[in-house]
Amino acid sequence: MIAHIPFLKRGPLVAVIRLQGSIGIGGRNQLSDETLGPIIEKAFKRGKPKAVALVINSPGGSPVQSSLIAARIRRLAEEKGVPVHAFVEDVAASGGYWLAASADDIWADQGSIVGSIGVISAGFGAPVFLARQGVERRVHTSVHSKSFMDPFLPEKDEDVARLKAILEQMHGGFTDYVKARRGDKLSNDEDLFTGEFWLGRRAYELGLVDGISHVVPKLKELYGDDVRFAKYGRKRGLLQKFGASVAQDALAAVEERADYARFGL
Repeated sequence: MIAHIPFLKRGPLVAVIRLQGSIGIGGRNQLSDETLGPIIEKAFKRGKPKAVALVINSPGGSPVQSSLIAARIRRLAEEKGVPVHAFVEDVAASGGYWLAASADDIWADQGSIVGSIGVISAGFGAPVFLARQGVERRVHTSVHSKSFMDPFLPEKDEDVARLKAILEQMHGGFTDYVKARRGDKLSNDEDLFTGEFWLGRRAYELGLVDGISHVVPKLKELYGDDVRFAKYGRKRGLLQKFGASVAQDALAAVEERADYARFGL
């Protein structure tokens, strides 16, 4: 009853958005701008929050989706005049760090994995397997580049060179974003943008994070002991709640497990 008395002074509200999982558009468990958009919009607008906190546990994924999500967060932060704080749990690497960099400050656990500022393209090639099975791959195109990196044909040096050029452009955009967001906080370490990653304390020394802290104590330090939290995140579907999943989601889960395994998690 007391909580509903209109003239009773209440503590400041902080919206807490959980960003957990790999980033992409391949499955319902992945983070994407389409699935997160309504959640992020609601977090910034409902209840006039004093701040927004991002709780991040992501090994990365799609650079485009990372950019879209981060851009949405920055747009709303500027429109509403609301500060954004990021808190890293197990990992904020690659695209996960891109999301963290959208915040005004970043906090991590001493054991958090942070960094991996780079872009990767991975896949499989099956031309030898097909040949052993007596299967011939036939591809006919109207233009030269339509069969680019076909996984059923032998890899071409020119395709690899073109792919690396594209990845370098993406990496440049990622690097520019981090430099713009972190500014003078970043150290001059030559490994900073090589895809290397570090634990929390070393990440702090490099300027990738602002310190070692956790979400509740830091937000109480910033907004007082009476601070209130409104939690936002993706909801599981009915089938997922009962342990059922379609094949696409199962494959996405395997890929996500592999993403985390790159960092020993």
